[in-house]
Amino acid sequence: MLEKKVIPCLAALIVIALTLVTCIALAPPQQFTIGATSASWTIYATDVDQVRYLPGTETPAGSQQPSAPSDANPNTFAFKVTTDAFRVCTISIELTSAMDNVKFSKFQITVQSWDATALAWKDETLYASSMSSTTQCYIDGLTNPMDIGYVHHATSTTKYYLVKVTYLVDTPISMTVTF
Repeated sequence: MLEKKVIPCLAALIVIALTLVTCIALAPPQQFTIGATSASWTIYATDVDQVRYLPGTETPAGSQQPSAPSDANPNTFAFKVTTDAFRVCTISIELTSAMDNVKFSKFQITVQSWDATALAWKDETLYASSMSSTTQCYIDGLTNPMDIGYVHHATSTTKYYLVKVTYLVDTPISMTVTF
């Protein structure tokens, strides 16, 4: 008689346990958040070793770093990465196509991250591949096939990132570059 009461109780506990496990497994963390998705800059023939930020502020557009990043204002960062104690990740940075090397003699891309202690944007180390310890100074936006840079993101951290472009124009005309 006791066996008839124990079996339904065990079955009920197993169903409850499976329901709890299922609910927990359906809520994965959001690891990557996109910030600003585009920016337009007017580039002049007299621009020599100019720096622009994505996203950026001031005039000319993108000429200054944004202030402290905030989830409430996606125009204060290019992207945000969050990892937990069990995850690391690598972020690949690349252009969809090379810049015109007739118009530009330099188009270098670097990445910065927000340092909450110093309250400032700091340069990130770029790596030559997702698993490599070999570093590179910048991503060459004039290279075809594409030059790719990687940012290694550590465990248990949240960082906001900013894209920085340094360029030199050779063509004596004005143009607009959109990212």
